[in-house]
Amino acid sequence: MAAKDEKEAKPLRHGYTTGACATAATKAALVALITQEPQQQATIRLPIGEDVTFQMERCEFDERKAVTGTIKDGGDDPDATHGALIESRVEWLDEPGIVLDGGIGVGRVTKPGLPVPIGEAAINPVPRKMIRETAQAILDQYEIERGIKIVISVPAGEEIAKKTLNGRLGILGGISILGTRGIVVPFSTSAYKASVAQAINVAKEAGCDHIVLSTGGKSESFGMEMYPELSEEAFVEMGDFVGFALQQCKRKQMKKVTLVGMMGKFSKVAQGVMMVHSKSAPVDFDFLAQMAEEAGAGDELVEQIKGANTASQVGDLMADTPAFFEKMGENCCRAALKEVGGGMEIETMIITMKGSLLGRVTLHDTDDEGDRHRG
Repeated sequence: MAAKDEKEAKPLRHGYTTGACATAATKAALVALITQEPQQQATIRLPIGEDVTFQMERCEFDERKAVTGTIKDGGDDPDATHGALIESRVEWLDEPGIVLDGGIGVGRVTKPGLPVPIGEAAINPVPRKMIRETAQAILDQYEIERGIKIVISVPAGEEIAKKTLNGRLGILGGISILGTRGIVVPFSTSAYKASVAQAINVAKEAGCDHIVLSTGGKSESFGMEMYPELSEEAFVEMGDFVGFALQQCKRKQMKKVTLVGMMGKFSKVAQGVMMVHSKSAPVDFDFLAQMAEEAGAGDELVEQIKGANTASQVGDLMADTPAFFEKMGENCCRAALKEVGGGMEIETMIITMKGSLLGRVTLHDTDDEGDRHRG
């Protein structure tokens, strides 16, 4: 038993960002170009002040250019880019200075609202700074005043990007080169939250004042069917980060937010739980039973709900009691308004696994108990 506990207590291994990998590959490529010697590794300093050595998977060079690549290690973080080859090609320029661009598999920015201007490679500000400063330090070390062009590529980037929100954010053709600290904290929520915040910012820049927040792909598709007049940017997958997404909408002064999701996650929102991951907040069947009782369910049905296995099962049991879903939707709206401190209109749409509507309620922060709109 002790061995099992020790195994469970073993700390999760952190990994390194695409930005850190791109920086290390750039350093190795530039040193290979200058010295004309193969580089099997490169040590760089991360933004958090830690020195890390990266192993190079490839290193090819001639007198004009050098290309190196390192495999991204995401540690114990379930990251779409884990295992990807991050490459840097460095070549001499006639004019002084450092030119940085993205090649194959690195996306291009096509919409406003991102930290990188339209038309440029999706290499975020901190990795840009890391790559440039590291390259400049090497040029200074070898007392070289020639200019260089650095091109970061991710051969599998276009395929990997399909698993990310890049397309919706207007980053086309590949992944983003990211990272503010250099390391990836295992099971960190920061990357996903950052993409949610960016998506809401892109929506704001596109002129949206009504955002449809969904918990996943099916609920997002439902939202799109309900609001065909809204632009693509208005639809944001918030995942489990309900509270965070709502706060971002408030920061961007959205007038209306529509929440779309299923019984499981929204049964938690109705209770005021704003982080709805299954591990951080289990479904409270007593709470669902209480709502069912308030909606007029008989004792037998209430007991069935208390003993249910899933929230979806409760939805099936209450399918003929629309008052239950109205009550739940209203509780979700109230909890959302409380989370943002009012000042906007909140709509909640609860749907089934198969994508049909169970309940739809809209509340304003000025609404009293009776002043609400039901769908």
